[in-house]
Amino acid sequence: MTLQIGFLLFPQVQPLDLCGPYDVLASMPDTTVRLVWKTREPLMSATGMLLTPDTVFDDCPPLDVLCVPGGSGVGALMEDDATLAFVQRQAQNARYVSSVCTGSLVLGAAGLLHGRRATTHWVFHGLLEPFGAIAVKERVVRDGNLITGGGITAGIDFALTLAAELIGDEAAQALQLELEYAPAPPFDAGSPQSAPPAVVERVREMNATALAQRTRIVERVTQRR
Repeated sequence: MTLQIGFLLFPQVQPLDLCGPYDVLASMPDTTVRLVWKTREPLMSATGMLLTPDTVFDDCPPLDVLCVPGGSGVGALMEDDATLAFVQRQAQNARYVSSVCTGSLVLGAAGLLHGRRATTHWVFHGLLEPFGAIAVKERVVRDGNLITGGGITAGIDFALTLAAELIGDEAAQALQLELEYAPAPPFDAGSPQSAPPAVVERVREMNATALAQRTRIVERVTQRR
């Protein structure tokens, strides 16, 4: 039976949050991967890439896997009733509920993280606990049928972890090899633990406004609940 995988698409989504895991999961056999949003109108990503949904909320079939990527548009999603209702509805029967980067904050706003282990981008990690989550600083975190990936590039690791669950370790390794996923970055600056302190501070400053805005949104969302 064909696997149904749905990625939530939205304005200002982070392209790599979406495209990395999409490429992995769409390469699995007998799998349909959908880009789901309210309409089929093209959307602008956080970095200017134009993306087109192929499925709307009302027409989306029950999903085996629901994945919410992150991006600068996450703040609006946390207070978007139609989006949260769709996420809640699909999560009821999905085999796996998942996210990449700050997409986990949308799961939190939908009430799906309470008492469960989860992760997100390191800058926004402190926003998980107000949703009742057990915040874990790991690249991929699994708690039952909930699988969350850390910041942006962790989406590929997340997708391979999920693929192993769906089609087995050997088949997932074949996907990894086909994609030649063997990271060898020129710098050891991919986490706040390894990056130079000046670089960490620079990234914190770059995200200070977004963190403050999302903190206020999380406060409003949790107060309403």
